[in-house]
Amino acid sequence: MTHTLAGPPFRLHDAATIGAALRDQHYNDLAQHLTAARRRNLAYPGFTDLTHRALAELMTEQLLNNVGDPYDPGHGHDHTKAYERDVIDHLADLFGASRTRWGYVTTGSSEGTDHALWDARLAYPGQEPVVFASTAAHYSVAKACARHRLTLVHVRADPTGRMDITDLRTLLGQWRHQPVVIVATVGTTMTEAFDDVAAIANACDDLAIVRRRIHVDAALAALPLALLPDHDRPSFDFTSGATSIVTSGHKFLSTLTPCAVLIYAEAPVLARTPHVPYTGTADTTIGGSRSGHTPLLLWSSLSHGLDTHRRRAERSRELAGYTHERLRAAGWPASRNPHAFTVVIAQPPPEVCARWVLAPDGTRAHIICKPDTDPAAIDELVTDLTRPATTVVPAPSPPENDQAAGRTPTGVPA
Repeated sequence: MTHTLAGPPFRLHDAATIGAALRDQHYNDLAQHLTAARRRNLAYPGFTDLTHRALAELMTEQLLNNVGDPYDPGHGHDHTKAYERDVIDHLADLFGASRTRWGYVTTGSSEGTDHALWDARLAYPGQEPVVFASTAAHYSVAKACARHRLTLVHVRADPTGRMDITDLRTLLGQWRHQPVVIVATVGTTMTEAFDDVAAIANACDDLAIVRRRIHVDAALAALPLALLPDHDRPSFDFTSGATSIVTSGHKFLSTLTPCAVLIYAEAPVLARTPHVPYTGTADTTIGGSRSGHTPLLLWSSLSHGLDTHRRRAERSRELAGYTHERLRAAGWPASRNPHAFTVVIAQPPPEVCARWVLAPDGTRAHIICKPDTDPAAIDELVTDLTRPATTVVPAPSPPENDQAAGRTPTGVPA
């Protein structure tokens, strides 16, 4: 079953004449629908437990354009590059980056991976790098390789979703005459597995591969893993051999709008791009004009302090443990990787997938637990999984699209 959110109830060219009250009512209806639907959205890691009301005026009444390089203010003054740099430094410190770090706030982790692959291509002129990523890597890796015309070699993933290092060694040995880029996934989309970055770096060392980049796509898991005690902390960051890391803001950090932070251990080739006279700043990023609001949202989230984020991560893992046990007790196949917020389940029947957002892939689905995941919703899902199909209650429909239904904004048939 496909869920399509209804569009606006009137055409834009009528909006100025129908009155603010009717527009406000539609926005209120939409907000109520989205709030109600959030309870059943169990599959995607969009965290919403932190909000940013103190930023309301800046978010809704101020243009903020972080055009170009974050380390270069440029001609304009309507930007938040100082906040952007502070966010980069805060995360870079947590991930063990040297003082030579460089980074920027992107539209999402896919853009960060795209930038890392583009920069790798520029770093080895006349020597096309070969990209290695596991079969569990994010779909954006293949898309970026196609865009930059880079060869992509898929590495086997084990049953948990983790890159098979033995297979990686074999494949690297076949390409060691060329520069390589290994995209390590730290928090795979389906199982939240994390690739062993230290083992990847060791494999390169053993094969004497010095022309290399190790980019870490840690969209969900970077900060939660970084906050673990040292004896539990996986090897995934700059101290383990990473050359770049990207992590999302709208996932664990609850920025409520898509964004990510890309960090390099050393300033990339792209950071040497000349200034653009019109903007007064170097064109080092994929986008020219960039949001100046997302650095504020990231800064707002991080300002809650690491102890708060550690507690949020612990709460998410507790809920994942509860979910795993409830499913197993009910006899529904389920598994969970170490430290994961994600519980992987056998794909439910269509009527359950129609009521709950579970991201089925044909054989499996999953639940990603967040600090505000309602345990009662988990109990309700388990009940739906174990009851006869005909008794599963359908999900409520979104607000009705009057225009699509052939009615005018007043509800009178057209």
